[in-house]
Amino acid sequence: MRPSTLGIIGLGAIGGSIARQAKLAGIPTVLGWSPAPGERVAAAQQGALDDSPHRAQDIARAVELLVLAAPPAANLQLLETLAPHLPGSALVTDTGSVKRAIVGRAEALGLGRRFAGSHPLAGSHRRGFEASQADLFRGAVVYVTPAANGDGAAREIAHFWEDVLEAEAVMVEASRHDAQLAVTSHVPQVIASLLGNFLARHAPPGASFGSGARDATRLAASDSALWTEILLMNRDEILPALRSLEEPLGTLERALETGDAGALSAWLGRASAWRRGLDA
Repeated sequence: MRPSTLGIIGLGAIGGSIARQAKLAGIPTVLGWSPAPGERVAAAQQGALDDSPHRAQDIARAVELLVLAAPPAANLQLLETLAPHLPGSALVTDTGSVKRAIVGRAEALGLGRRFAGSHPLAGSHRRGFEASQADLFRGAVVYVTPAANGDGAAREIAHFWEDVLEAEAVMVEASRHDAQLAVTSHVPQVIASLLGNFLARHAPPGASFGSGARDATRLAASDSALWTEILLMNRDEILPALRSLEEPLGTLERALETGDAGALSAWLGRASAWRRGLDA
């Protein structure tokens, strides 16, 4: 779909970037709301919004497509609060990285035919509207997760991402999405934070950190409140993935304990080959 009126709730890096890119793509009316008045003012002054009403409900009443771009727990509450105010034909999506909870909430609210979740694989460790970019989604993968009986809405929302925001939409079931992201995104976040905690406790005072430590802990600088929500929402998928790390860690420990150069080289080599293949 290519809505004539687009509403965005949440004007941080993701929501602000949607607004910027939608205006550049020629969407006639883009409305936005944030609980931070400064973000609303900045987005309007910089031309990303046509208007920023004081209440999110006023946006919900006016749009053809509503995008919930707040943190995951807030999106659940917003969906429930705003559902009664939506026009009968309006479609709704969100941008969170855990999908089962919000897809289930949409179905429970009777919005299954008009809702599909979205998860753009793009973002910034910076926060607020000033972290938004006018080309953040260009060429990015966006997962779109249909609700029950919502294939039509999912196709329309996928088209919005592709036609307006120049992203590559990939349709996937919410349960499959959450299982995949637990392994490819949520566990890497945990590992980076684990290493950050280790270095904070054990690095000698005044120690310098090279690019290896900095690269390996980049994700540790992410918003802790946001990631607390994500990890708790997807904990049933994350916990088995974390437990699966025990075997390879044990392999490493045994190789070091016994001085087994062959086993150590094989352990390191598997990771090296995977990482070089990722770049290729």
